Amino acid sequence: MAVHILVVEDEKPIREMICFGLRRGGYEVSEAEDVATARSCVANHRPDLLVLDWMLPDMSGLEFTRLLKRDKDTKELPVIMLTARADEHDKVTGLDSGADDYITKPFSPRELLARITAVLRRAAPSTTEDIVDIHGLRLDSSSHRVTANDQMVTLGPTEYRLLEFFMTHPERVYSRSQLLDRVWGGNVYVEERTVDVHIRRLRKALEGFNVDQLVQTVRGAGYRFSAKPE
Repeated sequence: MAVHILVVEDEKPIREMICFGLRRGGYEVSEAEDVATARSCVANHRPDLLVLDWMLPDMSGLEFTRLLKRDKDTKELPVIMLTARADEHDKVTGLDSGADDYITKPFSPRELLARITAVLRRAAPSTTEDIVDIHGLRLDSSSHRVTANDQMVTLGPTEYRLLEFFMTHPERVYSRSQLLDRVWGGNVYVEERTVDVHIRRLRKALEGFNVDQLVQTVRGAGYRFSAKPE
């Protein structure tokens, strides 16, 4: 079944341009020109993602996003906000309202499609096994516990998410920006060197169990998780 996207934009030419590009991209698309129509669409045919303009005639997209995120039935609905507001303050305000991403006008259809793909990927439920065991390092996602050679490993929340991502995606090299996208999420403003800090903390936690070598640096490329020697 095709992914269903609801486009909420009051300017018809822009809305038609967006919908045309999304349909060409293989998405099922619904349209709304105001929040009242959007609410009806969400209630009658729940979309998988919302592309939402900030400035709408009956309510701002910002406030609508806050309403969606406060409702238990729609709080997990991904929202990409569109706006002509390019100020950093406005971007932060949009993301703080609960939007999963923020795109300033004008934008290209290719950029929008790429952003949609990234947001849907982050929003997709995990399909990995509850328990992953690699070279004596065992991660149980159902209990949020990590052990090494049957001994408990204590990790901070970010280090745990980083290790979980690595262990469920072994052998592949990930750049710092890719790790930021996949582990921290696209709606968090952090510098790439933050990744290095948490990699060091993760290795330090694993060092006492002699499994820190599983987290490998690939010079000039990023990091990978592998039981094979570097």
